[in-house]
Amino acid sequence: MTRTTDPVDVDEEARVRALRALDVLDTPEEDRFDRVTRLAAGLFGVPMAAVTLLDRDRQFFKSAQGLTAGASTPRSDAICDATIQGPGTLVVEDLAADDRFADNRWVVGDPRARFYAGHPLETADGQRVGTLCILDDRPRSLSAGEESLLRDLAMWVQQELTTDREIGRAAAVQQGLLPRRPPVLPGYDLAAACLPSRGVGGDFYDWYSLPGTGLGRVALSVVDVMGKGLAAAIITATVRAVLRSTARAGGPAVALDVAAEALAADLDHAATFVTAFHAHLDPATGLVRYADAGHGLAMVVRVDGGVERLRSDDLPLGVGAGLTDGFRPHSVALGPGDTLVACSDGVLDLFDGTLAALADVETLVRSSAEAAEVVARVSRLAHRRTPPDDVTVVVVRRQAGA
Repeated sequence: MTRTTDPVDVDEEARVRALRALDVLDTPEEDRFDRVTRLAAGLFGVPMAAVTLLDRDRQFFKSAQGLTAGASTPRSDAICDATIQGPGTLVVEDLAADDRFADNRWVVGDPRARFYAGHPLETADGQRVGTLCILDDRPRSLSAGEESLLRDLAMWVQQELTTDREIGRAAAVQQGLLPRRPPVLPGYDLAAACLPSRGVGGDFYDWYSLPGTGLGRVALSVVDVMGKGLAAAIITATVRAVLRSTARAGGPAVALDVAAEALAADLDHAATFVTAFHAHLDPATGLVRYADAGHGLAMVVRVDGGVERLRSDDLPLGVGAGLTDGFRPHSVALGPGDTLVACSDGVLDLFDGTLAALADVETLVRSSAEAAEVVARVSRLAHRRTPPDDVTVVVVRRQAGA
C-alpha cells in the first residue's frame, strides 16, 4: 500500500536555485543533522534514515544512518524524487510491490529496501529541495501518529537549513553597515575590524566625519550589546542608527544622553544593555573628547612608553535610567606617535580574558608598525582561537611627523 497526495507543479529551475543558495551541497557531515537521522532511526526502529538533497541530476546525502553520508547518487534512482513532487509525506509500505519502484536499484540491489517513508524539506519561499526519509529492508506500515512524528522531525531539519540561510543574509547586511573605509585624516593612521563569534554579533564599530567640519572632526565608536546572535544584531543596528542621528547634537556625552533616552524603552523591553565608547577626534590638535557608557576598554598608548586607560564610572545604556544626571564628558590628547585603541571584551578573551589582557594589547600596538598591522594580528588570533565572544577593535595612530 502506498499513501501520498496528487503531484504538484514544481518550477525546477527555481527549486535548484533555492537549493544551491543554501550552500549545503557537498559539505561535510554536521552533528545538527546527524542528531535528527540518529533519532529517526531509533524512534522508528529502522536501519536507515537520511537527509537527502535533490540537485538537478543527483541526490546528495547530507546526513545518513545505515547509508554513506556525503555520497551522491543519480537522481534518476532517487526514491526521494517522488517525495518532492508532492506536498506531503510519501509512504510506500512495500517498494517491491509498487510499479514505480520495483526495478529501482535501491530495491533490487543493496541495501534491498522494501519500505520507504519521506517528507519534503522546503526553503523559506516554499521550494522543495530535499527530504528526511527512513527506509527498512522489510515491508511495514506507519500509523498516523508516526507520520506526524516524521513530519515534525522534517520540520526540525528544515529549520536548520533555512536558519543558516537567514543568518547568512543577516551577516551580509550587518557587515554592510560597517564603514567601508576610514575617513581621510592627513597625519593619522586608522584601522578597525569586527569579527562576530557567530554569523552575526552584538559588536560594531563606526567612524564618520562630523557634519560641517569638512576634513575636520570625526566621530569614533565601539559598541557592545549584551548577548550574541540575531537578537543582539538587531539591537546593534538600532544603536548605530541612533548614535549617527546625534552627529549634530553636540559632544560625545550629549550624544550618549540622547541615545540613552531614545533607546530606553527598547532596551528595557529586550531586557538587555549596551556598553559604548563614543569619541570625537579633532585631527588638527589631536584632542579626543569622549564619553564612556560602561565600556572601559579604551586606552592611549604613548610613544614615550606610557599608557593611559580612558576610564569612566558611567553606566551602560539601558541601566540605571533616571539615576544619574547624564554622561560625563572627558578628553585626552594624542601627541605625535601616540595610539588610541578601543576594543570589545572579546579581544580580552584572545588572551587571559581579564583586564590584564590590555597589557597584551599594548604590546601588540608597540610592536606593530601601523594601525592595520595591529588589527591584522588581532584578527589572526581570533581566527586561530575561536573566541566565545565577538571581537572588535579600532586603532587610531597619530603619525610621528604629524
